[in-house]
Amino acid sequence: MNLRPNIRHRVAERISTLLPDALLLLVARLGIAAVFFLSGRTKVDGILTITDGTYELFRSEYALPLVPPDIAAVLAAWSEHLFPLLLVLGLGTRFAALALLGMTAVIQLFVYPDAWPTHLSWAAILLPLLARGGGRWSIDALWCHPTRG
Repeated sequence: MNLRPNIRHRVAERISTLLPDALLLLVARLGIAAVFFLSGRTKVDGILTITDGTYELFRSEYALPLVPPDIAAVLAAWSEHLFPLLLVLGLGTRFAALALLGMTAVIQLFVYPDAWPTHLSWAAILLPLLARGGGRWSIDALWCHPTRG
């Protein structure tokens, strides 16, 4: 009798116990939130005063089709602050993940098309949040299942 599959199964179960979905989703929320929030902080002074450099960046390097640079700069700066905050809280997780996934697609298609490995890694973090939500350790879970916490 071969015990290897049984041992592998027990090891896999133990790892799943040590790394529950709630923890994995929390780490995903915090990790991707940090990426976008820190990017947002480079676009502002103080709390949310968008810098002249940010406007210039959106006029030159980040020039998007269809969206005027001044509007794109404001949308990006606010989005990179609001949606990461929502992810940290686990509030509107699927909506926030979808918004940041859309932002990632825009960056990939129109701004930095050669940065696909980075953008693919962001998508890999955002897609489970979109599919599963914030997990048990989120405000979303408290509102949807208040007795389970």
